[in-house]
Amino acid sequence: MTVPFSRPGAVDLSALKSTTPPAGGARPGAAGGAPPAGGSGAYSVDLDESNFQAEMQRSMELPVVVSFWSQQAPVSSRLNQSLEVLADEFQGRFLFAKVDVDANPQIAQAVGIPGAPLVAVALGGRLAPLTQDDIPLDELRQVLNQVVQSAVANGMTGRVEPREGAQQPEAEEPESDPRYAEAEEALSAGDLDGAIAAYERLLKESPNDEDARTGLAQVQLVARTRGVDLEAAREKAAANPGDVDAQIDVADVDLLGGHVEDAFDRLVKTIARVSGEDRDKARTHLVELFDIVGNNDPRVRTFRTRLANALF
Repeated sequence: MTVPFSRPGAVDLSALKSTTPPAGGARPGAAGGAPPAGGSGAYSVDLDESNFQAEMQRSMELPVVVSFWSQQAPVSSRLNQSLEVLADEFQGRFLFAKVDVDANPQIAQAVGIPGAPLVAVALGGRLAPLTQDDIPLDELRQVLNQVVQSAVANGMTGRVEPREGAQQPEAEEPESDPRYAEAEEALSAGDLDGAIAAYERLLKESPNDEDARTGLAQVQLVARTRGVDLEAAREKAAANPGDVDAQIDVADVDLLGGHVEDAFDRLVKTIARVSGEDRDKARTHLVELFDIVGNNDPRVRTFRTRLANALF
């Protein structure tokens, strides 16, 4: 379950004074830098006013999963434990960052969180909610896998170096499926067209390959939004509520930016507003976005019900 929290712009804590900035802007685990205080995992860091801005800048190169937690909320500790496990399991594909909101109320106020616990993800300097519930580890793993895939599709292929002195997991990283190697290599190189072609070849050979279908849809989403002027797109959509293409453009950008519910809500309302071919076009596109997010995501289940109500 997600919370009604959506911050459309970059996180800005410039009003907070950094009393003890990290020397030289050292990153977690970076050579020559001191390991971050408190974080127990190899790919985790505790945030406070002194390092919040610097660590959030990492979201320009890789996902930063942020847990706003409190000792007053027991579920916080369980969520943090699960995220520590997954951060080690993903071996640096995302940085796990923790903010004790009791010790750092200025951060909580500046970011505008509704309360703890709250797990959010920062991508490209923008913060979007993931969950405030103690969801099962397997479900949390699936959500984070989608986050990482979205980041890679956007050319964000950075990795966190393990903290110096932190105990790293003994299990070896599972080998990636060789069927997707060509597409993954193209994504790592920022070649979206090459990745699309690779996924299309896979689907031609194996039409029922759901992973390839999802991968193709994700990359196509990134390709569709290249060069889109978000402000102009929003203005056009607001001025033309019945223009399905305009609504789809904004929904795509919202989904790519992590504003999943905003994207779904826009298209459901469009479907209720239009008819005929326009309605079918908006419905088909919304279903494609459902596939990108994943049918097990609770937001998809909620909006499938809303879609049915809008149609019937």
